[in-house]
Amino acid sequence: MRRNSAKLLVDGVPQVWLGANFWSRTGGPLMWRDYSPEVVREELRVLFEHGLRQTRSFFYWPDFMPTPERIDEEKAEHFADFLDAHREIGMTSIPTFIVGHMSGDNWDPAWRGGRDLYADVWLVSRQAWFAQRMTERFAAHPAVAGWLISNEMPIYGRLRHEPKAPVEQVNAWAQLMVQAVRAGGGHQPVSLGDGAWGIEVTGTDNGFSVRDTGAMVDFVGPHVYRIDSDPVRQHLNAAFICELSAVAGKPVVLEEFGLSSDQVSAAGAGHYYRQTLHNSLLAGATGWIAWNNTDYDDLVEQGPYSHHPFEMHFGITDRSGNPKPPLHELAEFARILSEVDFAGCERPDAQAALVVTEYLERGYPFSQDDDRPLIFTSLQQAHVAAREADLPVGFTRERDGIDPDCSLYLLPCVKQIQGLTWQRLRDRVADGALLYLSYTAGEVGHHRQPWIPYFDETFGVEKQLTYGVVDEVTDEVVEMTFTDDFGDITAGEVLRFQVGGNEHSRAYLPVRPRGAKVVATDAHGRPALLRHPTGSGEAVLCTYPVEHFAARTSRVNPEDTHRLYSALARIAGIDRVIAVDDPRVFADALVHHDGRVFAWLISQHDREVPVVPTAPGRSVHELGTGEELTEVVLPAYGVRVVELKTR
Repeated sequence: MRRNSAKLLVDGVPQVWLGANFWSRTGGPLMWRDYSPEVVREELRVLFEHGLRQTRSFFYWPDFMPTPERIDEEKAEHFADFLDAHREIGMTSIPTFIVGHMSGDNWDPAWRGGRDLYADVWLVSRQAWFAQRMTERFAAHPAVAGWLISNEMPIYGRLRHEPKAPVEQVNAWAQLMVQAVRAGGGHQPVSLGDGAWGIEVTGTDNGFSVRDTGAMVDFVGPHVYRIDSDPVRQHLNAAFICELSAVAGKPVVLEEFGLSSDQVSAAGAGHYYRQTLHNSLLAGATGWIAWNNTDYDDLVEQGPYSHHPFEMHFGITDRSGNPKPPLHELAEFARILSEVDFAGCERPDAQAALVVTEYLERGYPFSQDDDRPLIFTSLQQAHVAAREADLPVGFTRERDGIDPDCSLYLLPCVKQIQGLTWQRLRDRVADGALLYLSYTAGEVGHHRQPWIPYFDETFGVEKQLTYGVVDEVTDEVVEMTFTDDFGDITAGEVLRFQVGGNEHSRAYLPVRPRGAKVVATDAHGRPALLRHPTGSGEAVLCTYPVEHFAARTSRVNPEDTHRLYSALARIAGIDRVIAVDDPRVFADALVHHDGRVFAWLISQHDREVPVVPTAPGRSVHELGTGEELTEVVLPAYGVRVVELKTR
């Protein structure tokens, strides 16, 4: 199964963006009113010296378009100088047109008059006019690398308390805006700047469909500021979103990510940047633009910093331009990208697939939106477990048709799936694939229990359910004792799963075997894991929603689901390019088009730890020196990149 590794192409040449979202410390969003060419050049030079080559820049809409028919010439001249400064230093920029939202506040041009940004024909024409005119001015400038239509339009076009915009209106707005850039001579890559917060990525319908708008743009740009109760999930948040953002098949640029130093220690900020950069790289991201370039201590009396003061300190440099830990991490990341020639690297194909049920991204008559959070969080936790097992997985979306070439299909806590999809999965099992499903009753009080047809026949069991009544898990920890060898789990071993969830989802599936073999039982002697050969393959049923339990539990990872996934990979005959015997260290690889193989080792330990990587048929070597390694020492939350050479 091909995993998304698409890169931006300009004249057929792959592009890798690494940079920062940019407001000068002289004014933040109001920088164009008090523009300082000297300060801007000083700020850019610091970024350049630390390996950054791009900025994302902003036409603050109220300033650049003071009336519906006029562009402020002084502001436009300032922006021209801004681009000249990039060219002088050796950088490029990605201008953003409709900037009415920024850092916790919205600003309108005085002439908007409350008109709808998507549906009012006149106002849409004014936006398109502005984008076309600004493109005409700057498209030929060598410092322009690409274009973005907006900044987080979903929360500018509609506030949280307002109804979402209709998808049809959003799609039409997006199409007209992209066409305006092209009409203005913009030949560079273009995207929306919407944050990729659509239903296909988040499970929340905000009117923006990443699938629909992805067909109109050259890349998708997630903005990731998610928080979590588990440190490992937090370190993988951006990676997971990047995987889901590939729904459109376009290059994924992590367009915004970062943190305020008011909310984390200096060391913690460095750890978060390091983890986010490298984990998202392994998840298919091909560009990174940090939020943001500098701190704004001198703007505390100016909005948005006056009422959102923590927004002053998202900078990768301080108020004086001195590097903060995130900038040092970006510099090291830039060094590694160069050393492995990342533009020439791709992710290897995957033999295991995480199935994304269509119910995450699409409603059906009398299906419920409140089923989606369980789908999203269970899939997220399954992604964590796969990374802990060093199991490369692809994401196969039911709506696009299940990828037919995988050896292992993982359905973590899937309650709803299309009938034809289920039949295709059954056919894949008959043809030799391994299918894994963990039971869930769902976490809502309507339509509890699965919607899956031929469940008993698929798994060789007889359900012992009472209609509408869940079988409550009363244990605080589920113990799964193996009665038979199962992949790399030996008979007698015990896996333990902390129980989480609500009164609906803290439930197990009582079954009687009818052809299936019980390979693990719970503490009460009931079947917990069963395998059922069918044709050339087999179906494996877990009677507990272990991924959901973990997803609803704080500080739980690593938990034992990774042992199940590792065993399933062994049974499916999947060879991992590289692995380590430590779930707190992730191992994965990229393959260069010249045949070189580079492996990443990413630690979740809060202390230094040695690991012994295994790479079947290959030896492990120090990047750069070529020294062969039998052991690799990782600092706290550290990353090491090594080269794998054929023996």
